Amino acid sequence: MTDRDFRVRLEARAHRADVAVDSKLVDQLAAYYQLLRHWNQRINLTALALEPLSDDALDRLFVEPLSATPHLSELPSESWFDLGSGGGSPAIPLLLARPEMRLTMVEARERKGAFLREVVRALNLEARVEIDRFQDVAERRASEAGLVTARAVKIGSNLSTAAGELLMSDGLLAIFASVRPEIGADFRGSGSWPLFSGGTAQLFAFRRVPRGTNGR
Repeated sequence: MTDRDFRVRLEARAHRADVAVDSKLVDQLAAYYQLLRHWNQRINLTALALEPLSDDALDRLFVEPLSATPHLSELPSESWFDLGSGGGSPAIPLLLARPEMRLTMVEARERKGAFLREVVRALNLEARVEIDRFQDVAERRASEAGLVTARAVKIGSNLSTAAGELLMSDGLLAIFASVRPEIGADFRGSGSWPLFSGGTAQLFAFRRVPRGTNGR
């Protein structure tokens, strides 16, 4: 798919979802798509159809992150960690829409981490890639994050614990999922929003309970 074809398709799907995209953002997302398509031929970054690019892939990888952006506008810090970043979505589209955020992508698999570093280099992004288990990153960088995001990661005690360690008091954990996940006692529900009309995905938000108020 050419850049022009991608732009036309993306703008149409974004309009359907009532998501505003300017020409600069569309150009950056087109460059990210071409990198994702190229690398996906060699390593399994996503099971979604990139060649030809399906509407489902466009929605999941590009439109959903952009439609989540307004719900992440008020954060206690600009520092943001994305756990299990894999092929870069939702983190890369979100960062392109919110370039003032300081993003750290955490990915345990070397080859996927190499892809993420190539995206950061090629798109000249202000972002860091940690190739490590998110549990280990949380131990090193405790209480740094205002925002933690996750998608396509098993939502269990390991993720809840790591997010709780990474987040400062009252920080936000935002999970992209179709069903509300079970999150530990360190968090309280802060809202949920459908990501676009006709889709099943939602954004679920949880606030980090201030330390000292939950028995810890």
